[in-house]
Amino acid sequence: MDSRRVVRLGLIEGDGIGPEVVQATRAVVDEALAAAGAATPEWVELPIGHAAIAECGEPLPETTLSALADLDAWILGPHDNVSYAPHHRIGAPPGGAIRKRFGLYANIRPARTFPGVRAAATDIDLVIVRENSEGFYADRNMFAGSGEFRPTADVAMAVAVITRAACERIAHQACALAAARSGRLTIVHKANVLPMTMGLFRDVCWEVAAGYSGVEVNDEHVDAAAAHLVRAPGDYDVLVTENLFGDILSDLAGELAGSLGLAASLNCSADKAMAQAVHGAAPALAGRNRANPGALQLSAAMLLRWLGTRDGDPALLGAGDRIERAVAATLAAGIATADLGGLASTSEFTEQVRARVHRR
Repeated sequence: MDSRRVVRLGLIEGDGIGPEVVQATRAVVDEALAAAGAATPEWVELPIGHAAIAECGEPLPETTLSALADLDAWILGPHDNVSYAPHHRIGAPPGGAIRKRFGLYANIRPARTFPGVRAAATDIDLVIVRENSEGFYADRNMFAGSGEFRPTADVAMAVAVITRAACERIAHQACALAAARSGRLTIVHKANVLPMTMGLFRDVCWEVAAGYSGVEVNDEHVDAAAAHLVRAPGDYDVLVTENLFGDILSDLAGELAGSLGLAASLNCSADKAMAQAVHGAAPALAGRNRANPGALQLSAAMLLRWLGTRDGDPALLGAGDRIERAVAATLAAGIATADLGGLASTSEFTEQVRARVHRR
């Protein structure tokens, strides 16, 4: 009898290119887990977006949210909420609602150059640690209602929320990650014009970092950090920042590294995690077998390593490492999708990655 633990993983295809890149990622995860000696996962397919509207009458059914609670982790494809009918755009988009429901307060977004990929920055290898639960994002910074509102037809207002508790937990995530890498942490803020909210974020991050003796810390204003990121990205290792700034800077870093098609991310708390590529649903590419699945495959590698670390499971850790090495080796061999200047289709790229997960 096979005594290996079977992980239960959610599979949420989403909209646009979502079904293609999610299934491409599932194939790579299955291959990597088998190569690493792990048990075949139990996949639980759940709808969001247009598929959920057609099936359940809403873009994020309660049945999907309830099912996620019973899973180890899940993979989320991109969603295209701007294309939903107006009455389905009320409230948080599916991804934000899932993050809020499960308290996925940390969004870990690495950016690095891969051999074989033309990149604007050849020396970029950093991680942006984005606080994921509050800040300026109106879809998740209130217990009920929205942080964005219009008191009159001609006035629109938004509330940013920064709390000590959220700053402390994201700072601990960033400091631990910096300590495991090169030991350098940059706190990114805008305290010169937002001294109360961004000042609290900056100061709490400094307070937490004082407890990590091996971490070298500095802080920068977000506008200066954006310019610095373009000029000298190699100066950065780990950056910690609030929600909106992290969203913008990680897109910039992803493009500097070659393409958002390789921009991976992990949303997590202490006990739940969700793999989600940084890019959107790209509806113009849907169904054409041209989308780059690399970002979601790399996100799944992060997810497996997170599970392996949480559970002390070397097979899961090994499977995550195999996926990252396989994607890197495929790109180094000159096999790439159109966004990277290559000729490979989604399925061709995926087959090449699957073949390479068996290499040690």
